[in-house]
Amino acid sequence: MDLFDFNDNEERAKPLAERMRASSMKEFVGQRHLVAEGSLLRRAISLDRLGSCIFYGPPGCGKTTLANVIAAQTNGEFIKLNAVNAGVADVKRAVEHARDNLKMFGKRTYLMLDECHRFNKAQSDSLLPAIEQGTIVFIGSTTENPYASMTPAIVSRCRVFEFYALTEAEIRGALVNALHDRRKGLGAYDAAVDDDALDHLARAAAGDLRTAYNALELAVLTTPPDGEGKVHVKLSDAEQSIQRKALSYNEDLYYDILSAFCKSLRGSDADAALYYAFRLIEGGCDPLLVIRRLIAHSAEDVGMADPRALLMATAALTAFRQMGAPEGFLPLAEAIIYVCEAEKSNSVVMALDDAKRAARESKDDDIPKYLRDNSYGSAEMKAESAKYKYPHSYGGWVKQQYLPDSLKDQIFYRPSDKGYEAEVKRIRERKGKK
Repeated sequence: MDLFDFNDNEERAKPLAERMRASSMKEFVGQRHLVAEGSLLRRAISLDRLGSCIFYGPPGCGKTTLANVIAAQTNGEFIKLNAVNAGVADVKRAVEHARDNLKMFGKRTYLMLDECHRFNKAQSDSLLPAIEQGTIVFIGSTTENPYASMTPAIVSRCRVFEFYALTEAEIRGALVNALHDRRKGLGAYDAAVDDDALDHLARAAAGDLRTAYNALELAVLTTPPDGEGKVHVKLSDAEQSIQRKALSYNEDLYYDILSAFCKSLRGSDADAALYYAFRLIEGGCDPLLVIRRLIAHSAEDVGMADPRALLMATAALTAFRQMGAPEGFLPLAEAIIYVCEAEKSNSVVMALDDAKRAARESKDDDIPKYLRDNSYGSAEMKAESAKYKYPHSYGGWVKQQYLPDSLKDQIFYRPSDKGYEAEVKRIRERKGKK
């Protein structure tokens, strides 16, 4: 290599995750539900007909990478901004440049905006006309739910594509490719990584390929070569590079312990639930996985019998994210005990299942006319709208049909006699509800 080949030096200085970033759909890892052959997104990219969109999903799952692939495969120009440091002036410059491109060369401009949920209203408003007029094709990337974190005006003009955390198999395959890739990866280091070490990196990365790449690179670069110059990465090296111990149990036992934890929550045995939760954590399981299961069961098995259980579980999640271990284990243990000792009812999950089934099987859009949006309707529609009974004019509740005629007698939620739900049941009975 030429000592003064600065471009090559600059490329080698990039982290492995950046060097291995896919440049074509063939290299792209994961998200088959979005980019499989024949999918809407794949067709739009191949035909250069992609409209403004938002990529939403957890870190390290390929949102920015796919945007770069789109840039490489389209005939348009690509401008990249980050909402953390981009202001209104940056947006206006990008829009002006896009407008000139369109007028002079008939060329589309793609504006990729990382962390787009960080855009405030003024920044969003400066972008809206350009999106509406097609001056730019906006591609936003965010880890936050755009429906809750972004300006509705922007979201309504974009197609939202949800990305999922990568599977262990997808991450493991990407790591193997990086080990063998001599041009962009670690192939020049003649490194061998034990299978259990690769498995651990793939599992501990928790769906984040960037984290896995960084850990693999650290393990290879910091493991001393043997007498023949070969690097041999063992499980202990992988544990140190990703700062998480390997699970001290096999995969079958892991799922058995997780199942026992869930069933102990449902069975109101706080002692067993605590034991299994910390058996998982001490064995190397991500505590956030335990908390996510706790949140799910607080709604599924406690539900309306004690709505505070869900608040306790989500508070444990917030506390753990803010405090980390070991202090964060205190609110986690408190929430586990609360969920176990709370009254139990599965009426919420039953109502959810019944409502979903009805929504699939009885797609009746004949909504009662007095419930429809008649703001700009005819005089006849406005007269129908006037028949709506405003509950607060009747003391907070008035008997009135809300479901379509074909479903008007359907009952999805049936409260039990447990805890707070018994009070809900009494209130419903006073109103003549079943």
